[in-house]
Amino acid sequence: MKSDIYITTSTGLKVHFDDERLRNSLKRVGAQPDVIERVVEQVKTMLYDGISTHKIYALAFKLLRNASRPVAARYSLKKALMELGPSGFPFEIYFAQLMAEEGYTVKNDQIIQGHCVTHEVDIVAEKDNTIYYIECKYHNSRGIVADVKVPLYIRSRVNDLIEHQAKQKENEGKKFKGWVVTNTRFTTDAIQYGLCSGLELVAWDYPENNLSLKKRIDETRLYPITCLTTLTAAEKQAMLNQKIVLCRTLDKNEKLLTSFGIKANRLAAILSECALLSSLEKK
Repeated sequence: MKSDIYITTSTGLKVHFDDERLRNSLKRVGAQPDVIERVVEQVKTMLYDGISTHKIYALAFKLLRNASRPVAARYSLKKALMELGPSGFPFEIYFAQLMAEEGYTVKNDQIIQGHCVTHEVDIVAEKDNTIYYIECKYHNSRGIVADVKVPLYIRSRVNDLIEHQAKQKENEGKKFKGWVVTNTRFTTDAIQYGLCSGLELVAWDYPENNLSLKKRIDETRLYPITCLTTLTAAEKQAMLNQKIVLCRTLDKNEKLLTSFGIKANRLAAILSECALLSSLEKK
């Protein structure tokens, strides 16, 4: 239900607060009905004109964390993807592992010869006799989107790669495709160009099926360590620096956790959150 209170979106728009949207977002991450209603009602008491959607998220997350840390971790997924930095390389590793879980053979950070020049490719994947050249565009802010210049640039690089690689003996009979993956969103023009040029685009909520980033994560249950509420920011960054990006890597792995200086009194909570997050129903 829309209220008389205006909120400010990440793009600066002023819109009416709609408690049904908040309710649906909590439902999608698996919150129980009684928890949903409690969070929505408490958030409504803290609203004021001009409050940002980011602030509303922070309020809801705090309340949800008190009720269920694993559900709160899932609720923070978009923010967690933005914390796969600062370089963006952890995001490239993370998406490659998502693809590996889907049956692709993957390699990160490859130097591939094109027709005109060599190219550094974030991910080279292969499945069903098709080679995929994948560029990842990581952003650490909700307000940043990938515009049409991104797929235009990647299309030209992929074309140069295909022109050379399709002629190589080891690639005889293989097909080639280019992808661009972002943890935020593409503009309408970027999506149109991708559709027209045959370049696959993957974003947080695009395509609107099981191939969007958030749906891939939910289907595979490969949640990033950055969504865990039981780790500190410093601990997460230390793990990312060692190319550890998946909660699954930490699950039942006390030895690994202690190697990062985590004390015994915290191990049970971290391991429990990892296990419960993996066991949540798909939404």
